[in-house]
Amino acid sequence: MNRTDFTPYRRSTVGFDRLFDLLENNTRNSGDNYPPFNIERRDEDAYRITIAVAGFRSEDLDITAQQNLLTVQGRKRDEEANGEMLHVGIANRGFERRFELADYVRVDNADLADGLLVIDLVREVPEAMKPKKISIGGSTLKVVENKETGDGQADAA
Repeated sequence: MNRTDFTPYRRSTVGFDRLFDLLENNTRNSGDNYPPFNIERRDEDAYRITIAVAGFRSEDLDITAQQNLLTVQGRKRDEEANGEMLHVGIANRGFERRFELADYVRVDNADLADGLLVIDLVREVPEAMKPKKISIGGSTLKVVENKETGDGQADAA
């Protein structure tokens, strides 16, 4: 089992505890690959997670979004086979899949079709957090240009 020791980095950095915890948790949980999933970047601020959940109905799935964490759980029902099973190759088990989300990422939509659960995510950075170009000089603060929206000449006190 490979384990990365981040202790030397933790000693020389401040405020990166969450990042190191994410890396350690990812290393610890990398062996579980059920159910398979894709993560797609659809736009600069839009993402899509597609999870293969064949055999699950929408009432068997639970999607929970918390701050910086998306949890998808599947509860499999006990179904009796009509005949004698000669081979069981289709997984019939529940699962829990967790996705760490960046700041300001929220779930926009979720849909289940053809055995695929599709979850659309959008990053919405508040206007106050977007970068702004500030003019130099003068007693009043003047925003020259907002890089994200292209707004110009907005006065701020």
